[in-house]
Amino acid sequence: MITRYTILLFIAAVIGLVSCKNNDEVFKTVLNANVNVINASADTLNFYLNGTRQNNTSSLYPTSFSYYLPVPSGQQNYQFKKAGGFTDLFSVPLNLKVSTYNSLYITGGTSGQAFSTIDTLQKDSSLVLVRFVNASPDAGNLTVSIGDTVYFPARTFKTSSKFLPVGSGIKTVKIYQAGTTNLLIDTAITMLPNDSYTLFSKGLLKGKGNSMFDVGVVLNVSN
Repeated sequence: MITRYTILLFIAAVIGLVSCKNNDEVFKTVLNANVNVINASADTLNFYLNGTRQNNTSSLYPTSFSYYLPVPSGQQNYQFKKAGGFTDLFSVPLNLKVSTYNSLYITGGTSGQAFSTIDTLQKDSSLVLVRFVNASPDAGNLTVSIGDTVYFPARTFKTSSKFLPVGSGIKTVKIYQAGTTNLLIDTAITMLPNDSYTLFSKGLLKGKGNSMFDVGVVLNVSN
């Protein structure tokens, strides 16, 4: 009887120790960054992190974007699939710093056709802040004018300008091949004060359908 009682006391003590250990367990704090995925490709895409889809509201069709989503900082691999597909199209490794805002541009169907920028978000109550990103693989250097002013001269593929102040309202945006009078885009875009916008080129010069050369607009809104 004494032996059985001793065993029961031992089991109770072990259970108590395990319970204390579980109660004292400290869960690791996850520090986030923010990423905005911009689809400058011809495919409609979904993107995943550790097997979990991140753009839950809708798929990313050509020229659309996810807005800034919180993601774990540090080294992560982002997987991309065509909408409705089950196999990974490609993955993109990113090492994002804590509390930063980042944009990831997808210009084609391979990881080599993706690139990222670190975004310094600002606002001006009376002006619009605009930048330009060249996300067109075969267009060469591009020059962009807004109204009658050249704001972004000779931007190379996979590069971003700084955000620059522009007057608000309906603005004529023209994109040229740099150093030429070859006008590729001539369109009007409404820009509101106290907002930040990214203009980005996408597509191929002789592309058709979703591959056609075009300009997209991202509203850069922080969380």
